[in-house]
Amino acid sequence: MKNSMREKLAQLDLRFYEIEGLLQQPEVTDDIANYRRITKESAEIAPVVAAFNEYVQVEKDIDSAQEMLADPDFKAFAQEEIQSGKERLEALADELQTMLLPKDENDDRNVFLEIRAGTGGEESALFAGVLLRMYTRYAERQGWQVEVMSESVSDLGGYREVIVRLAGANAYARMKFESGGHRVQRVPETEAQGRIHTSACTVAIMPEADEIGDVNINPADLRIDTFRASGAGGQHINKTDSAVRIVHIPTGTVVECQEGRSQHSNKATAMKILVTRIKDAQIREQNAEQAATRKSLVGSGDRSERIRTYNYPQGRITDHRVNLTWYKMDAMLEGDLDEMLNALSAEYQAEQLAAMGDDA
Repeated sequence: MKNSMREKLAQLDLRFYEIEGLLQQPEVTDDIANYRRITKESAEIAPVVAAFNEYVQVEKDIDSAQEMLADPDFKAFAQEEIQSGKERLEALADELQTMLLPKDENDDRNVFLEIRAGTGGEESALFAGVLLRMYTRYAERQGWQVEVMSESVSDLGGYREVIVRLAGANAYARMKFESGGHRVQRVPETEAQGRIHTSACTVAIMPEADEIGDVNINPADLRIDTFRASGAGGQHINKTDSAVRIVHIPTGTVVECQEGRSQHSNKATAMKILVTRIKDAQIREQNAEQAATRKSLVGSGDRSERIRTYNYPQGRITDHRVNLTWYKMDAMLEGDLDEMLNALSAEYQAEQLAAMGDDA
């Protein structure tokens, strides 16, 4: 283990016991906001401290076994203890290095999933519906809440654009690498000649913003228009100007919402999406700056980048960032995404570890 890493772990160890002391003090427990902040920090540090303490204990056990080597009666036992101890030390060192990777402050946030049809016309809109089903099925497997925030349905029942809120544990951590271009190769139902067509959709995964704390928006920078909603919704929705369009003038960000039955609910939903989009733009700008100095294969979040191909004739899905192909398209389109998402997460961690090595 490098000295710099050991020093950092030792500091965390001291901080953990300092927090334990703070949690015994009435002035800390009486301040609810401060108490929550400190208990959260404690929960984050605790697993790292436990692994580090085990590492130190294994080192001591190896030292004890080294002393036993001089005794012929215990030599074989000591050699065995030393070998298993060294293997355990190596595994713990790798585990601790991963634990020390920088945490993404948005990992535990809910997300807005935005899918837009791209090249390919109606076929692209139909594929957007396939992607929506895939992600909502995955969300259901995770026990997340799924809420459609905004949708624009195409003539054949696909989506020109759809925005869905996914709420649940580690939603952004699991979904954040899905932003980008998704290409599909298949024979459309409307294709009489049986020719394979290629179309594409873009996916954006945006961490849900805290409307109050995350983005500072001046009300004077907003233009809010109301208009009559179109599409399904019964007689009521077509008689009132319940749909809302909000424009953030400095950034040109535009959000429309007409899913709700009242102007008030549509305005609240549109505002939530607007703040999230602005925050997402800030995050992508930061990622672009980081990518300028160090190439990031997974975490760029560039929506113009083609990240994945879904090839129906061959029954395969290929992720181009990690150069991996899975031949179980049917299961994956039904939401069986853990293997692929785990591969993307592992690649991202590998990049972070390499970056730590470069900076050491």
